[in-house]
Amino acid sequence: MAKLIVLPKLGLTMTEGTIARWYKQEGDEVKVGDILYDLETDKLTNEIEARNDGIIRKIFIQEGEKAPCLAPVAIIAAADEDISDLMPGGTEPVMKEEPKAEEVKAGEVPAPEASKANAPASPAAKKLAREKGIDISLVTGTGPGGRITIEDVEKYTPVQEAPPVKASPTAEKIAADKGIDLKDIPSEGRIMKADVEKVIPKAEAGGEERVKMSGMRKVIAKRMAESWNTCPTVTFDISVDITNMDHLRDLLKKEEVSVSYTDIIAFMTARTLPEFPLVNSSVDGTDIIFKKYVNLGIAVALDDGLLVPVIRDADKKGLKELSTELKMLATDARAGRLGPDSLSGGTFTITNLGMFGIESFSPIINLPEVAILGVNAIREVVVPDCCGFTTRKYMGLSLTADHRVVDGSVAAQFLARLRKKLENPALLFI
Repeated sequence: MAKLIVLPKLGLTMTEGTIARWYKQEGDEVKVGDILYDLETDKLTNEIEARNDGIIRKIFIQEGEKAPCLAPVAIIAAADEDISDLMPGGTEPVMKEEPKAEEVKAGEVPAPEASKANAPASPAAKKLAREKGIDISLVTGTGPGGRITIEDVEKYTPVQEAPPVKASPTAEKIAADKGIDLKDIPSEGRIMKADVEKVIPKAEAGGEERVKMSGMRKVIAKRMAESWNTCPTVTFDISVDITNMDHLRDLLKKEEVSVSYTDIIAFMTARTLPEFPLVNSSVDGTDIIFKKYVNLGIAVALDDGLLVPVIRDADKKGLKELSTELKMLATDARAGRLGPDSLSGGTFTITNLGMFGIESFSPIINLPEVAILGVNAIREVVVPDCCGFTTRKYMGLSLTADHRVVDGSVAAQFLARLRKKLENPALLFI
């Protein structure tokens, strides 16, 4: 049975999406579970699977095109099935066929345009051209004033035009993006995506490469620019002695509970934010919106961008529960399994670059939030003790705050309170 495939609505906040890549083309056979295309939203990319068997009879939205949710994307049906009822307007497009060579009668020549019929030529030359089926306007005259003679017609050799290059829509798009002429791509038949990819290294042998931004990268660029141009920000840095945090991790490990530094920081931050309502707020015009809940966003790096999945009501979850959910969200984010609803509604964000050795940075606020916490590298510091000197581990934290709402004293008090909890995990029991 013919099936109209529509652009799915993957979350309550999703209104449109972009077809990033088609894995199937018109005329291809598909089975239930086959990946049809990649769908980009303003937050992530999802693989869309086929839900019925058949042939892709029609594709309405090409790669790179955007469409609203529930818009027709394609039609899957049997090869000989009538799909006119599913076509826009209720009619199936009729392909105009070129006349076959054997259907053209010998000596039959299309009537010349008026401008061609008036070409300067002798009557004998025109008669000979008609007999040979030659368009007289294509013959170059060598007589007086460029007049075409019998000799010019006899010497005329028709120019053989190269047959048009046939290529799949995907191959055409990739070639256009890379600036590659389809005529330069060797192929025994229709040029496919794989044929274009074979010549890309040669085309990129020069010193530059131009690549269009992915949908995700465009969104990141737009939002970072909006945040930078909207918020007057200040970044505050502080060092935290993580000795007791290490002891806590060791104790939990003995109980077969494995938690990371990010897990503990997220847990402590979620319980500190309710003490500082301004840090857990947002700005709407001239209004400050205080959030009575803590939805904690954790930045997850991907190969082609960044996602911030949100742990809802993080302040009400235990360390083990929060750690498990964080790991699941990060795994789903890297596998492209997150829905838009998992990426919205955050009230505060944590981003960790410490594993890359970064000692200090100024993270950009994830609007409409008013603050973001950056986690830096761990470093060993020599400090005095009762017996002389010893080595202790310190971690840097960087808080970027929107100065429209969060003054320096509030930001400093928040960081000081967070540091106290991280350095003294026993405070959790108070």
